[in-house]
Amino acid sequence: MAGAGLRAAARRWLLCGGHGGPRAASSSPSCPGCGPPGPGAHCPGVPRSAPAQAPTSGADLSAHLWARYQDMRRLVHDLLPPEVCSLLNPAAIYANNEISLRDVEVYGFDYDYTLAQYADALHPEIFSTARDILIEHYKYPEGIRKYDYNPSFAIRGLHYDIQKSLLMKIDAFHYVQLGTAYRGLQPVPDEEVIELYGGTQHIPLYQMSGFYGKGPSIKQFMDIFSLPEMALLSCVVDYFLGHSLEFDQAHLYKDVTDAIRDVHVKGLMYQWIEQDMEKYILRGDETFAVLSRLVAHGKQLFLITNSPFSFVDKGMRHMVGPDWRQLFDVVIVQADKPSFFTDRRKPFRKLDEKGSLQWDRITRLEKGKIYRQDLMLRHGWRTGAIIPELEREIRIINTEQYMHSLTWQQALTGLLERMQTYQDAESRQVLAAWMKERQELRCITKALFNAQFGSIFRTFHNPTYFSRRLVRFSDLYMASLSCLLNYRVDFTFYPRRTPLQHEAPLWMDQLCTGCMKTPFLGDMAHIR
Repeated sequence: MAGAGLRAAARRWLLCGGHGGPRAASSSPSCPGCGPPGPGAHCPGVPRSAPAQAPTSGADLSAHLWARYQDMRRLVHDLLPPEVCSLLNPAAIYANNEISLRDVEVYGFDYDYTLAQYADALHPEIFSTARDILIEHYKYPEGIRKYDYNPSFAIRGLHYDIQKSLLMKIDAFHYVQLGTAYRGLQPVPDEEVIELYGGTQHIPLYQMSGFYGKGPSIKQFMDIFSLPEMALLSCVVDYFLGHSLEFDQAHLYKDVTDAIRDVHVKGLMYQWIEQDMEKYILRGDETFAVLSRLVAHGKQLFLITNSPFSFVDKGMRHMVGPDWRQLFDVVIVQADKPSFFTDRRKPFRKLDEKGSLQWDRITRLEKGKIYRQDLMLRHGWRTGAIIPELEREIRIINTEQYMHSLTWQQALTGLLERMQTYQDAESRQVLAAWMKERQELRCITKALFNAQFGSIFRTFHNPTYFSRRLVRFSDLYMASLSCLLNYRVDFTFYPRRTPLQHEAPLWMDQLCTGCMKTPFLGDMAHIR
């Protein structure tokens, strides 16, 4: 099935395709979990019982629907015992692919936000410095200086449409999550968003600019350093719109990104961190514990970073000690990632103890030496992602409020799906009330993570574009490097089998481990 997301003359089009050719839709009902209800149909997973006679009058139908609603409320309450709210461990490692650490002989590490975890206090510094660069060097209005960094505004993984000045959250299927589009600091109405994209929430691939989000019109902000960039971009747009100043969207976007880049390129961020490592660098003792443990078990290590050697050296001395280089077989700095992994033209250069380039021809990499530039990604690496936000999101998922809100939302969705066959006036009022409650529940669960944009991993029901890339490029992901300390060095990670839409929602491994209480499996069959 291909849903093109097209709309013409107020119609939505659905294009279907299959191997068997077109088929007439059956009006014969089936069980609650398999399709519309109807006579004679039975799902093997549901015990047979005497058929209930549905009421026929409007008032009776309304009462019938609300009775089903109350039955489902009680079922959901019984389904979730108190202990269900502590199922997920924030310190666990999560697998997208099966991988055995026994087979991993060489470990490679980035420096920023991998070996060195930075405190959030760094973001206001980046924001305010780039803001002042805009004012003093790019001659932006002095009034922009009134804006301060708001750590609660943006999340990672958002997209920015340059020509429309829209910051928004997009799911794995290129659909804008309604209610998450902002121009400046103000939300854009859903109707306007749909109108801006030709009557649909869907953004075509050519506008998304490919999988990596690096095309001419829409950019994705993937790394943690982009949080102050999104905040500054939104504040500047907010000022121009609030003061009715005309501006070129492309020039404004480039000026903001250049100002943020200057903070990094001119070494200002490096200076702040070097001057107060206790304030800005977190979990240094855990980094030392991970590296020492791997070396003790005979693993080879290398470090690869875009940062300069002098900065890395000071940080590693702070976390690990003066002999930190003895832990690594190879150290590569100023690597120019991500082109580092694909550009064959740049040769290795050796650096001396002070970080100055040497002119020797490099024919092999030596332990304890420092190198710069090229390494081809052609060795079949398995990859692990450090996602610091994961710890907070799991703690929210483990709360009773989230678990009950989400479970009831799913149950209510199942009721709406089943009961939409009742189309008399009274029943439509009931269904409208349910739909309104469902939307309210969606907003509640979204706001638990972030009031504007929700979770970095999900829209209301689909994975985000951020999640899509995470699954594509990372075999494992975790909240911090220290999560490795919770597993043996020969541990095998197995990804959980998650059901597709046409598959049963419960698997035997869930039932056998007792992580789901299913007293009325038949009644729950329609809940996805």
